[in-house]
Amino acid sequence: MKKILPVEELARDSRFVRVQIQDAMLDPRQMKVAERNTGSAKLEPERPAAPDRARQLMHGIFMGELQALEGAGRTTFDFDDEDVPFQLKLDMARQSWDESRHCEISVKLAEHMGTEIGEFSEATFLYEAACAEDALLRLTGVNRALEGLAIDVFNTMKLFGDHSGDPVLAACEDWMLADEVTHVKMGSDWLRRLTENDPERREKALEFQRGWVPRRDRREPDPTRAQVPRDGGLQQRRDRRALRGNGRGSGGGGSSGHRRAARFLAWRASRSRPSSSRSSSTTQA
Repeated sequence: MKKILPVEELARDSRFVRVQIQDAMLDPRQMKVAERNTGSAKLEPERPAAPDRARQLMHGIFMGELQALEGAGRTTFDFDDEDVPFQLKLDMARQSWDESRHCEISVKLAEHMGTEIGEFSEATFLYEAACAEDALLRLTGVNRALEGLAIDVFNTMKLFGDHSGDPVLAACEDWMLADEVTHVKMGSDWLRRLTENDPERREKALEFQRGWVPRRDRREPDPTRAQVPRDGGLQQRRDRRALRGNGRGSGGGGSSGHRRAARFLAWRASRSRPSSSRSSSTTQA
């Protein structure tokens, strides 16, 4: 098997539509959108475009999880025990397992929300950050920078699920959020351990990290400030048991994306109903 697999050789089937990030940024339609006064960028259920934006964000989360899985798996394989500590490779193997679980959850959530793989395009910058020849650069670029930003994304989707009356979306995002906090901490721990006596290497790694963070978001991720459950994950375990007890998703396997989107819109509209009616519809779902 080839080591240091370039992004061009990532395996994808015909459903995926890949775009270069620079092409997307230079798309003239982006300028027209920027010129419009669209108000707050906050994802709020009351806004007419919220369902479409939420589905697009969910699709983007899936693509990020897929590339994070590929990146962590490559780091596990690309480096020999002489190159990196075995414990680092073990952490990357654990992260690969987390990311594979996130991929499965994200695909089901995307269907739950009325979208499917390929409805939106794929940008590959996350995997590109995992192509560095130094394992430490991969951990700072992916785990500390991009996974750190993912915490904000998962928080956004969790709040959207709470506010739109969708307990499945909220619980799943909260579950994955806990893993993301762990992944950021892995990056920070290994940065300290591998550069304890090498400040020059540490500065190089931090500079690499800054290159993958948008300028407006350039701050050092602080795992101690991340939203770690105060109860040690007890409520998350209860949520998982509740989800298993309620079955998988909302049923209706084989329904079209339009019908799934209609159900999603119905949940959003349920916020305007009386609280007793909303509670009843949530129970039935």
